[in-house]
Amino acid sequence: MGDGRAVRLHCFAHAGAGVSSFYRWDKAAGSAVSTTPWLLPGRDERRREIRLTGRDELLADLKPLFEQIADEGAPYILYGHSLGATVALTVAHAAREYGLAMPALLAVGASPPPDLPAALANSAELSDAELLRVLDRFDALPPGVQPGDVWFRSVFPVLRADLRLARNLRAAATAPTAPGPLPVPVLAVTGRADPLVGAEAAAGWQRWTTGRLVRRTVPGGHFFVRGGELPRMLGRAARMVLRGHRDQTGQGEGR
Repeated sequence: MGDGRAVRLHCFAHAGAGVSSFYRWDKAAGSAVSTTPWLLPGRDERRREIRLTGRDELLADLKPLFEQIADEGAPYILYGHSLGATVALTVAHAAREYGLAMPALLAVGASPPPDLPAALANSAELSDAELLRVLDRFDALPPGVQPGDVWFRSVFPVLRADLRLARNLRAAATAPTAPGPLPVPVLAVTGRADPLVGAEAAAGWQRWTTGRLVRRTVPGGHFFVRGGELPRMLGRAARMVLRGHRDQTGQGEGR
């Protein structure tokens, strides 16, 4: 069971990424937050494992997450960035399917909802040269990347697999048999200079919740996850969740 002093913040990264963006989040988010990033196969210490491209594979890989939710029995928040937003939505839907506690908050960053076009997810099957051009147009490449260099050999295949995963998760979420809107509040965050996702796309997340949608804009482009404003915002949200949980359970600060 949770100890009632912290809200766990489960985090999912953007396409092609590991979890380094979340390494300092506990400090940045402040008190009452315990950050748990989830590393998918094919990168970092899991680089030799087969990359995931489908919903069933993803949920099987995240079995430890669902076990943790069941064991802790405490309020939690899901945050996903870009591709990770679709992963977080998928996790929330699965938690409901499995009869587990729903997240106190679903937070999504730099991502349109699954029923709106997503430029990168729809680019998964382009040729290498074409996909590189698309990524470069949206400032999603390190400077000077060339086919055959270290980044291209190590990160590009992961990124392409992640775009396929994003496409397949979005298709699953919008299928006729898909579950309806979630009974949890949603926080949709966009970067002020993001060329991919703007405020109009963020507003579309209202269709995915029967609860409240809160929209926020932070400094930065598509990768504002690397800045400090987002973890501070989620830290404030976590403390609100914790206060609400204490009020409901009758827990005092000193208990």
